[in-house]
Amino acid sequence: MKTFQALSFCVVALSAGRLEAEGFLDRVDEALTFSAFADQVRARLSGLLDLEGYYFQQPAPGLIYTSSDSLLNPRLTLFLDAQLGSHVYLFAQSRLDRGFDLSDGGAQVRLDEYALRLTPWDDGRLNLQFGKFATIGGNWLERHLSWEHPFITAPLPYGNYTAVYDTEAPSSAQDFLSRTLESEGKYDFNPIIWGPSYTTGASVAGRIGKFDYAAEIKNAALSSRPESWDATQIGFDHPTFTGRVGFRPNPMWNLGFSASSGPYFRPEARPTLPSGRGIGDYREHVLGQDIRFAWHHWQLWAEVYEARFDVPHVGNADTVAYYLEAKYKFTPQLFSALRWNQPAFLIMAGVREVGGAEGEFGPGRDR
Repeated sequence: MKTFQALSFCVVALSAGRLEAEGFLDRVDEALTFSAFADQVRARLSGLLDLEGYYFQQPAPGLIYTSSDSLLNPRLTLFLDAQLGSHVYLFAQSRLDRGFDLSDGGAQVRLDEYALRLTPWDDGRLNLQFGKFATIGGNWLERHLSWEHPFITAPLPYGNYTAVYDTEAPSSAQDFLSRTLESEGKYDFNPIIWGPSYTTGASVAGRIGKFDYAAEIKNAALSSRPESWDATQIGFDHPTFTGRVGFRPNPMWNLGFSASSGPYFRPEARPTLPSGRGIGDYREHVLGQDIRFAWHHWQLWAEVYEARFDVPHVGNADTVAYYLEAKYKFTPQLFSALRWNQPAFLIMAGVREVGGAEGEFGPGRDR
């Protein structure tokens, strides 16, 4: 009987502590929420506090830059959401961590996203957005924040380096093939899509019946590095165009197809380009297919990306990458997840040397 009383007391104490904690969080949320003019103007500040731990064999995988075999990364993410009536929405995202691409360097503060969204009609048929924000392609980007994505790192198409680099043009096909991650450093190379690709520009999106659509014009290609995402660093002289069409036959399925094309070289590569050619002559072309499925406790995601880079003195460098993710929720707070991803190949076709003949290379090396 005494044991039962002690257990009952513990349950009551834990329940009271939980209620007190929830009450404290509610008070904090109220303190960080502002409204005026009969709730026509509303603003809310919120955030996420993550603590990531990594242990891996060298070289570090993906977009991680460290010579150590372990790394600890605390991250504070702050969100500002503001609503002006029912048709104007503003948002911003700022982070304090060890770099957008994780490294063993010191802490830094960044403003990753900021945008203005206009919704002329309440049924969601049309949304106009302007600012610096994630690209519209695929299905990982809409769930890439830590509380929505079951994994710490991004899927392979968003963080695995190809053999393509954007700060200078290769002098020949042999030069292109001879450069390796060991000789150049992996930050010199580009993935198909660099993370969420927070580039600057404008988009239009909406939903009509069972179909979704989105299109954007941005200042840099999907493969562009974070230094290219701000309009102050890379202007709109060579814009990138991206579009996506989605189909939702029922609440369980979401199917999508996306396409993108834009110049991928940075301005400092201009002197190394062939005579008479400019940055706009060499583009990254991407086709993507994505599927999302949800049923009871299960969630499944898959994406496939085919990319072609126009490489000076080389021709077309093609690569394919895909991933599959599965998530099973045991409870609202507990889940298990599994990912399989792979780069399929890198092949160069229509290789052209200056003053030489055309030929073919392939398949080449994956990086």
